Amino acid sequence: MTKRKLKRQLNLLQVIMLGTAGTIAAEIFVLTGHAAGIAGPDAVLALVIGGVLTLSIALNYCELATTYPVTGGAMTYVGEAFGKGLIMFLVGSLDALSSAFYAALSAIGFAYSAQVFIPGLPIIPVALGILIIVGVMHVRGVKQAGNMQIVLGGFLLVVFAIFIIRGLTQPDGFNQETFQSGRVLFENQSLWANLTRMLMTIALVYNAYVGFEVIADDAEEITNPRRNIPLGILISLGVTTLIYTLVSYVTIGTIPYSSLAGSETALTDAARHFWSGGGVQVMGLAGIVATLTSVNSAMLSATREVFTLSRDGVWPRIFSRLSHWRTPYVAIVVIVIISCLVSLFQVVDLLSYISSAGYMFVLFWATLAMFRLRKMYPNIERPFKAPFFPLTAYIAAASGILIIAFASKTALKFLGIVLLSLSVIYFISKAFNKRKENRTRIEEEVGGGRILVVTVNPKTAIGLVKIASRIAEHQEDTSICLFNVIKAARGVSQENMSTLISQKNAFQNDLLKKTAEIAQARNVPIYTKHKIAPNVETGIFNELKSSNPVQLVLFGWPSTDTKIKVPHNIIKEVLIMAHKNVGVLRDHGLNGLQNILVPIGNGPNARLALKLASDIAFQQNVNVTAIRILPQKASKETQEDELSQMQEIAESEIGSIPPYMEMRTILSNNVLDGIVGETEKKQYDLMIIGAAEEVYSPDYIFGKLNDVLVEEVSCSVLIVRRYQPHTAIWFRQQIKLIEE
Repeated sequence: MTKRKLKRQLNLLQVIMLGTAGTIAAEIFVLTGHAAGIAGPDAVLALVIGGVLTLSIALNYCELATTYPVTGGAMTYVGEAFGKGLIMFLVGSLDALSSAFYAALSAIGFAYSAQVFIPGLPIIPVALGILIIVGVMHVRGVKQAGNMQIVLGGFLLVVFAIFIIRGLTQPDGFNQETFQSGRVLFENQSLWANLTRMLMTIALVYNAYVGFEVIADDAEEITNPRRNIPLGILISLGVTTLIYTLVSYVTIGTIPYSSLAGSETALTDAARHFWSGGGVQVMGLAGIVATLTSVNSAMLSATREVFTLSRDGVWPRIFSRLSHWRTPYVAIVVIVIISCLVSLFQVVDLLSYISSAGYMFVLFWATLAMFRLRKMYPNIERPFKAPFFPLTAYIAAASGILIIAFASKTALKFLGIVLLSLSVIYFISKAFNKRKENRTRIEEEVGGGRILVVTVNPKTAIGLVKIASRIAEHQEDTSICLFNVIKAARGVSQENMSTLISQKNAFQNDLLKKTAEIAQARNVPIYTKHKIAPNVETGIFNELKSSNPVQLVLFGWPSTDTKIKVPHNIIKEVLIMAHKNVGVLRDHGLNGLQNILVPIGNGPNARLALKLASDIAFQQNVNVTAIRILPQKASKETQEDELSQMQEIAESEIGSIPPYMEMRTILSNNVLDGIVGETEKKQYDLMIIGAAEEVYSPDYIFGKLNDVLVEEVSCSVLIVRRYQPHTAIWFRQQIKLIEE
């Protein structure tokens, strides 16, 4: 099955800036002081080593991302190598959470930088506000995010260039004695002590280098991925390493590392010395811009990982819903909420350690996946092949182990708790899904319950039984109940009641004789039943409350159209109020059922229509054509996306697309003309269509479109409505507003 894809719209410049500007953010502004406090002047060397170690991972990612240019990044590679099991779930989930933590860290950095202009600005409210604003922008489209990275990233590069040049050339700038502050590199400490200090520093800032991962995570939205992905990853890593190294070199050489230790405004403190006349304000603005781009890229990465987890069925399906702009808006909302909750803790260094450790867990498994994929698929096309393999993979794996080992113990404990919690969630979810699958399979195979055929007219009853018997045929213990209501007002005499019952029994016996052969030919039990009630709908509602469950309520079209058009008619009342699935058949002849047409929308009623069409066609030599009507101007990409969505609906409703089902899109000026035109091109015996949400409006019976279709098409029409609680209906209406 072809999965729904995101739209390719990011060019090379946007990709480079996505990786560069998205990486140069919270760390360089917020963590430079923390790194200086741990390693002193050795922090510069630690940054260089961090960049070199990251190169091996970057080369591996260039190969993996061009081989699998789809959204999801590491999770996709692990899934291809190890299957869609626990490891894939942990890698994808932790990658998404690490990116969410990184977004929270960057949002806090944004608030600290903003304090340069507004002293005393509350950190938490500002961080929460920026997360929400960026989230709203992401709902509108990734292209806007890419354009923002170009503008803001260009500003950052210019500011950092000025900072470095002024810092190295101005009298009050860089000084070698200040840089060393009385210390020589690795002086007076054992090799192990120096190595430990370096690795702790690298562990603190390592996630500052893996911003290029957002490029792999968003590979599905990058144009010309064979070229733009490797160039974007390698150029952004090179620029990032150069800027990090030189900026930290200038900063520690301007202010003694002992004074910088723990500072979260190290760069603006340094600018105050050598950049008079607005340097502090410019660096403060740069800090705001840099952390904003970091929030942007981290959120982009996290949301695409959640989208992939959902699309692959690892996380709930609702997270893969796309908005009108083809963005995963539910995933965006989820990540915004998680990031906001995390930012409430306001623990900058711990957040960085947690994010780094989480990223390294992900990168470690991505590296192992590369080993396995090389072995499993030696001949697969690889547009970019990592040089010096397997050396790059060995270095990447070793780096991951070292970084995790020297991360903060508190961060590692937190990471362990997260992994344990995710594992528990995975196994509980797996057990629940297995139980659900078994229950669905048993219900499908064993069946049970009844199809309630509401009968008044013998002519309509015959068509209804034909449909009901086909639905029930492949389900054991599923029967057809020919149901009728004896309308009797309160206080009716016993004599009159006996007469009514006798008349109804005679009617039902005659009806049973005319329909029994249809059901028995398909080995489906059929019987009659009546209930006494003041009106038909009350009798139906009372029957639905009985202990013998009802799967589906089927109505026939009234003998006269006036009965269905009057306000509060029986069919309308049952459609709205019945807590069961309901179908209404307008029969134009079902003697030779060979072709079924199913127009597919996104709602639950359309899904039920597809499910019933599959049940009717099951082992019956009946062909089902599922269509979706699109505007004439719809692009080829839009058509492919809509077709993929139809296939996803079929997969969720009937397990897979059976050989007797065809799915396609049709271009038309409007939906009505498209459907009617299809019925005129091909001879269909039955059209099954879901009732519109307008069924709840007093102005329509089944919805504006359906009311007209029933009159326009020449084939029989079955209109169905799937029962939903009113809260679910309201929620769907809100979702529809967002998607449109």
